[in-house]
Amino acid sequence: QVQLVESGGGLVQAGGSLRLSCAASGRTATTYAAGWFRQAPGKEREFVAAITWRDGSTSYADSVKGRFTISRDNAKNTVYLQMNGLKPEDRAVYYCAANTRGWGMGQNVAYDYWGQGTQVTVSS
Repeated sequence: QVQLVESGGGLVQAGGSLRLSCAASGRTATTYAAGWFRQAPGKEREFVAAITWRDGSTSYADSVKGRFTISRDNAKNTVYLQMNGLKPEDRAVYYCAANTRGWGMGQNVAYDYWGQGTQVTVSS
């Protein structure tokens, strides 16, 4: 199993920045990719960004391209999400997830381990 703990959420003004961190432990060697998803009130959980653990290939949702950057530090088993130019519509609970199945970087159903989530609130 893989355990995930997110941190770094908070309240920020529109246009500001936040960096989320996700510390992984357990059987991280089996991880194909790590991803960030978010869920706003009354909406379904949606894909934000993902990165493959081995070679660092990335994928982003169109809504965050050019504003968010996902990265990983393999030595620390940690994944980051740098969020710049935040907008009120970015407000959501952000979840870190691990994919050990080897497919579907951008698909919710492909991720088999999830963190508890961290709240991001953007004021206008």
